[in-house]
Amino acid sequence: MKTHNLSKSEIPPLSVSIVTLGCSKNTVDSETLAGHLQANNMTLARSAAEADALIINTCGFIDVAKEESVNTILEAAKLRKEGALKTLIVAGCLSARYADELAAEIPEVDHFFGTEAYGSILKALSPDLKYSLLGERNLSTPSHFAYLKISEGCDHPCSFCAIPIMRGKHRSRSAEDIIREMQSLVKQGVKEFAIVAQDSTFYGMDIDGKRSLADLLKRMSDVEGAEWIRLMYAYPSKFPRDILPVIAERPNICKYIDLPMQHASDNVLKSMRRGITRRATEDIAAEIRAAVPNITLRSTFIVGYPNETERDFAELSEFVSKIQFDRLGVFCYSQEDDTYADILGDPISTEIKELRRAEIMEIQREISREKNMSKIGSVQKVLIDDIIGGEYQGRTEADAPEVDNEVFIRSGRPLKIGEFVMAEIEDAAEFDLFGSVA
Repeated sequence: MKTHNLSKSEIPPLSVSIVTLGCSKNTVDSETLAGHLQANNMTLARSAAEADALIINTCGFIDVAKEESVNTILEAAKLRKEGALKTLIVAGCLSARYADELAAEIPEVDHFFGTEAYGSILKALSPDLKYSLLGERNLSTPSHFAYLKISEGCDHPCSFCAIPIMRGKHRSRSAEDIIREMQSLVKQGVKEFAIVAQDSTFYGMDIDGKRSLADLLKRMSDVEGAEWIRLMYAYPSKFPRDILPVIAERPNICKYIDLPMQHASDNVLKSMRRGITRRATEDIAAEIRAAVPNITLRSTFIVGYPNETERDFAELSEFVSKIQFDRLGVFCYSQEDDTYADILGDPISTEIKELRRAEIMEIQREISREKNMSKIGSVQKVLIDDIIGGEYQGRTEADAPEVDNEVFIRSGRPLKIGEFVMAEIEDAAEFDLFGSVA
């Protein structure tokens, strides 16, 4: 009988570590890749120090994220050069845009891939392996919640955004595939699902030419064991109003919408190519609050866009004060290659951008303080996320994981991570609540 002795380069890595940078969509990609690795008999290592191969899933959305990605690659390149790693793979958004430039500057990297390149990565790790892409996601989040990606890519022409360049055109997953994944994750103990996409409200347009998020939400709500379903990344322009009664009527769909508005000045919105005006934005916010009483409305904004004047910024500040968002995030503008806004340059200094960001967040700090203070004395349903120094840390229905407020709870009995409890709110701060469980 003939035997084939594999060369060192052909031997599959004993263990693989994945470093995930950037947004929740990247988290889903890395978890999916980890599932495929395990399905192909590879071991997941907790760190690069314990791994034969390292995969860095990069982010290329804004300057700060790109810098973090490059620094992480450089650190890993040292390990590869020293022989501590047998294989170094760079994937994700930054790699999708700048693979050639990165390869020229960092030759220690063995392979560069874009987003969702699961099959290519498996082939690179083990060329002779008859690989399977049937692995279940390996969650990196606490086991009681998961991000659920319903689509990939984006068709919108926002002037500041390079997402379509990195992730391509909008592609909806089939409803059957989404429901199947939910059912699998429920069996793993997941109770909360945060819906993510580049634009969750565009779901279905590439399938049958219409927005079908409302129908998808109904089917998701019917999944037994899905106790909280949370909608993130809802695009304001052409917002599908038919999802509102579904959110209002279904008890396991969180009364929560993340609606990234980016700005309030018509001058800036037009240059951003957002396809909406301030008045239309205000109308949407009012309609949402009227249709879903007590809903939590979250938004994000960009300050320091190239044509943002002092007057435009003052209008944004006034808008934030007027609308009274429950949750808010602010980003400083980052000039991105090959976007529509690239030709406008980056005339506003970093110092001014940071000052504007701080001013908006100070407005929001006071809004959040007042809203939180109004909850003192109420009883809130809280999902326990962690135990820190004998105190329990959790979130209400009004709080998405990782980005929103937290609740710190004292309890007269032991609580479990992933458990829902009813807590009386006894005190509040700008971005935190404090309470107890009898």
